Amino acid sequence: MFKKVLMTVAMLMTVNIPPVAAQTTTKLSLLFRNIYGPNGLVVDSKALLPDGSTHSGHFNSGFQSEFSQFNVALASQLTALPLPSPASGFTYDFDASTGTFRRSTQSFGPILAERAETIGKGKLSFGLNYQHFAFDSIEGINLSRVPAVFVHDEYEIGGGRADVVTTANTIEASVGQLTPFLTYGLTNRIDISVAVPVVHTSLNVVSDATIHRIGTAGDPEVHFFRDPSAPDGVGSQRQFYASGEATGMGDIILRAKGTILREHFVGIAVGADLRTPTGDEEDLLGAGALGVKPFVAVSFLIDRISPHANLAYQWNGKSELAGDVNAQGKADLPDHFLYVAGADIGVSPKLTLAFDFFGQEVRGTQRLFARTFTATDGTVSGTFPDIGFRKETYTQAYGSVGVKTNVGNNLLVNFNVEFRLNKTGLQAKAVPLIGLEYSF
Repeated sequence: MFKKVLMTVAMLMTVNIPPVAAQTTTKLSLLFRNIYGPNGLVVDSKALLPDGSTHSGHFNSGFQSEFSQFNVALASQLTALPLPSPASGFTYDFDASTGTFRRSTQSFGPILAERAETIGKGKLSFGLNYQHFAFDSIEGINLSRVPAVFVHDEYEIGGGRADVVTTANTIEASVGQLTPFLTYGLTNRIDISVAVPVVHTSLNVVSDATIHRIGTAGDPEVHFFRDPSAPDGVGSQRQFYASGEATGMGDIILRAKGTILREHFVGIAVGADLRTPTGDEEDLLGAGALGVKPFVAVSFLIDRISPHANLAYQWNGKSELAGDVNAQGKADLPDHFLYVAGADIGVSPKLTLAFDFFGQEVRGTQRLFARTFTATDGTVSGTFPDIGFRKETYTQAYGSVGVKTNVGNNLLVNFNVEFRLNKTGLQAKAVPLIGLEYSF
């Protein structure tokens, strides 16, 4: 049986997790800043300045300077999205009349939520789960077309400075997370666990830029992109591209959980997760900050149905992702208040269904919102879709449905799909999970 476990582990490790390769030259957290080059979005010009030199137009936008919010959003996902529960699917009580351990529930428990039961003194559980996050929207805006307007330095003066550059940005972002974990029953009421995720992050950005000559309609050579295909080399459009991926250890999580109440039909446990900043935050493999998450888990047993509820507060320290990665300045990552309600159903001695609702309140973080920008030089004007940023608290909601099946002896195989219920924050439509668990 243990050989089967090792074979299954090897199979899972080949699913969508590429081998550890050389990291990209540009750190992933700097991709948005550097997509247009070290000096930002610069256009060419044949217009002469009073000293006879040519003018080069520099255009600015919150997309470059403030879209580090995407980094914070991704870091928040890594710190607060539900990870597979390290609690064992097999839980035991000691039967004094026989002097042996017996299974305490028919259900194998939830997949992403936490339950109050512990695994039993001296028991050991090993698990391995793989999740894949393919993000497709942020704050309800499709990542395949994020608009951003770039304005000229001192655009308020008007004239030629009223020209704008609009961009349509396509962002492809995905995270693959392979998480092995161990849980050990220190006593009949206390479990300790460790989870060591291996993370693969991929980020691609394509920006299609177009010059709109609001103040220089009669002179296309004041602001232009070089276009070798045009007879005069003057163009109004250009595409910029930046891409990178990284693989490595994520943030290691240490957990302790203790049952404080265990009656016939109800159990209550308290515990805490300690997240260590072992993942490289500059490559978006970890949060880059210490995290502490105290939690309480309540479980009920009603025949074969086990309802459960969790409350937790995720405190996060300072990270470069929330500050200035380029200058290595740190700021506080947003804290989260998390709550879960669900049930697991022991359909048979070998099959459990799990259903959960997840909510999390992300506190005091930069949020993106859609808006329009109007450019004018007094006679000519244009209105364009744009994005802005503001700091506030928001709530995310997810649903989850999964199955645990006992394929032999103490081996469980888990399948789960998590899906979004609202459009706030950085979102993936569906997050599949496949995993296994073996108890000793």
